Amino acid sequence: MLRWLYLLLACWSGAVFADEVVRICHGYGCDHEVRVRFTEGQLGQIRRMMYAATDAATERGVLAVAIGRLYGWGGEQSDIYNDHGGNYADDDLPGKMDCIDHSTSTTRLLRLLAQRGYLRWHLVQEPQSRNFAGIVPIHWSAVIEEKSQEGEPRRFVVDSWFVDNGQPAVILPLDEWKKGAGPDV
Repeated sequence: MLRWLYLLLACWSGAVFADEVVRICHGYGCDHEVRVRFTEGQLGQIRRMMYAATDAATERGVLAVAIGRLYGWGGEQSDIYNDHGGNYADDDLPGKMDCIDHSTSTTRLLRLLAQRGYLRWHLVQEPQSRNFAGIVPIHWSAVIEEKSQEGEPRRFVVDSWFVDNGQPAVILPLDEWKKGAGPDV
């Protein structure tokens, strides 16, 4: 509530918001972190994109593009521009990212968007894993939950690991993703 009041007062008064800094993991297993700065102009572009969404489904579509764009801007400031979808196309270049790097970093990006009030139909959840034989985690992803008044909560992965740096994230229903859905990389 206070965040909305702050945003309203700042917009009304013509105040300029500060840039935002997010720590992005890379190096596999979040071995390294880089601080990426997003300008208010960049975040304004994301805000306009997100506010164009008219419901939860369109918000997910726009969110996929927004996450890709945020990673692209991060790649302009760091070695993560070298990251390719999956783990096998990265070679041994600096800035490579595995699913732990992506799930951690994407969750941080989603929290930034939520804190700014850009997510209107979804809540950010903790990352989830899909497991081999139901026991051993083999892949991780960021997760959002659709705000709903009825029935079971609908959860979706926001998985940027599948794509090259700067490309739209893959968003899939969590239950399908847990069964192995997603691009082959």
